[in-house]
Amino acid sequence: MFADLPLLSLVIWLPIFGGLIVLAVGDRDPWGARPVALIISVITFILSIFLYTGFDTTTAAMQFAESASWIEAFNIRYALGVDGISMPLIILTTFIVILVILAGWKVIKFRVSQYMAAFLIMEGLMNGVFASLDAILFYVFWEGMLIPMFLIIGIWGGPNRVYATIKFFLYTFLGSVFMLVALIYLYFQAGSFDILAFHAVKLTMQEQILIFIAFLLAFAVKVPMWPVHTWLPDAHVEAPTGGSVILAAIMLKIGGYGFLRFSLPIAPDASHALDWLMIGLSLIAVVYIGFVALVQQDMKKLIAYSSIAHMGFVTLGFFISFMIFESTGSYSGSALAMEGGIVQMVSHGFISAAMFLCVGVMYDRMHSRLINDYGGAVNSMPIFAAFMVFFAMSNAGLPGTSGFVGEFMVILASFKANFWIAFLAATTLILGAAYTLWMVKRVVFGKITNEKVAEMSDVTGREFFILGTLAVTVLALGVWPDPLVDVLHVTVDNLLQHVAQSKL
Repeated sequence: MFADLPLLSLVIWLPIFGGLIVLAVGDRDPWGARPVALIISVITFILSIFLYTGFDTTTAAMQFAESASWIEAFNIRYALGVDGISMPLIILTTFIVILVILAGWKVIKFRVSQYMAAFLIMEGLMNGVFASLDAILFYVFWEGMLIPMFLIIGIWGGPNRVYATIKFFLYTFLGSVFMLVALIYLYFQAGSFDILAFHAVKLTMQEQILIFIAFLLAFAVKVPMWPVHTWLPDAHVEAPTGGSVILAAIMLKIGGYGFLRFSLPIAPDASHALDWLMIGLSLIAVVYIGFVALVQQDMKKLIAYSSIAHMGFVTLGFFISFMIFESTGSYSGSALAMEGGIVQMVSHGFISAAMFLCVGVMYDRMHSRLINDYGGAVNSMPIFAAFMVFFAMSNAGLPGTSGFVGEFMVILASFKANFWIAFLAATTLILGAAYTLWMVKRVVFGKITNEKVAEMSDVTGREFFILGTLAVTVLALGVWPDPLVDVLHVTVDNLLQHVAQSKL
C-alpha cells in the first residue's frame, strides 16, 4: 500500500509545509495551532514507521530511493535514500518531535504558532539531513536546520539567550564552512555531488587527512567533542525545554551520523591513521567531562555535560573499531563497537529527552533549575519522582535499560583492542552514576526544604503520557534491543568491509 509512496519526501516536506500551515493559522487561535501541529507530527511519525516495516535487513543498498534533477549545470540532484544507520535516526526524530509539541502545549503562551512551526520545519530539515544522498542537498538541510533552532533559543530562551544563540550559531556555522570546502573538492574528483560516488573516489593519504580534518571540524562541533563543546551547556541552559530536547536528542546525533556517512567511507585511511586522536578526544569527553558534570549546580547544565560524555562513547565506538580490526583481523569485534556507538546514539536520544523533560516539569512549577532550590520533591510529586529516578538510573547505564546496551557493547569491544582504553571507558559507569544520582538525591529525596517544593503538584495527564511513553521506550530497548540492532548488521558490515578494502 505504501511501497509506491515517496515516503522520504513525505517525512521531509510534510512537516515543513505543515509548519507553514501552522504559521498561517497564527496566534489568533493558539488552540488551533497546537492541534494542527500535533496532527502533522503524528502523521509524519506514522509515515516514518513504514520506513521500518518496509525495510529490507538483508541488503546494504540504499532503500526508498528517490532521485530527480535539481541543478543540472553542476550535476546536483534531489537524491534521497536510507540504510540501516539513517532510518532509525529518522524514526527517532519524528517520535521526539511529537513529545516536544505536547511538552509545550500549555507552557508556551506567546507566539504559539511560531513556536510549533519552528519545530515542525526543523523536523523536516533534520529528516532531510539523514535522508540526503546528494552532498549539496545534505549541506542545505544541514545549514537550514540551524535557523529554526536559532529562533527557538533566541525568542523563547532565558535571560542570556542572545549570547547563547550567537555562540551556538557561530560555532556550528564556522565548522560547516570547512565541510563545504571538502565537498567541493570531492565534487571535482568525482564529477558529481553524489555521496555514494564520493565513497568510491581514490584519494592519496595527504588528501584524505585534509578532508578528514575538514569534516572533523564540522562534525566534532555538532557532536560536540572536546574541546569544541563549550557552546552546548550555554545553549541548553538558555533554550526552552523543547529546544533542549531536540538539541540533545537529535542535533548532536547528526554529528555522529556525519562521521559514518562521510569521514569513515570517504577517508578510510586517514580515519585509521588518526584513530588515536579520535579515541583520545572521546576518552577525554567520557572521563574529564564526567568530572565537570559532578560540580554543576544547574540541572540543565549537568545534563548537558552528561550528553557530551555519553556522545564520547559514540565516537569511541566508531573509531576504536579500526584498532580492533588491526588487533584481531576480524569484523566481529569492530562491528560490535560500531553498532554499540549507533545504539548509544539512539538510546541517548530517548534518555536525554526524558531528562530534559523532567527538568522542564519542575521548572514549569518552580521557575528554577538550580539543584539547591529543590529537595524532597518525592513528598509532593511521588509519580514524577518515580519517573525521574528511572531516567536517572537509565542515564547511569542501569542494566535492563537502553542506557546500558550501547555502553556495554562499546566497552566489551574495547577490551579486544586495549585493556586501558576499555578501563577508562568503563569509568563512565561510575561517573555517570555519581553525577546523576547525586543530583537526584539532592532534588528528589530527603525532607522538603523549600515551601515552594511542598506546593508543587504532581504530573498532569499530559506529562504522565510524555514521560510514560519515554519510560516504556527506554525499558523496551534495554530489554529487547534486537529490533534496532538487526537493521544495523548488514549496513555496518558493508561499511567496515569498504574501509578495510580501501586501505592503502
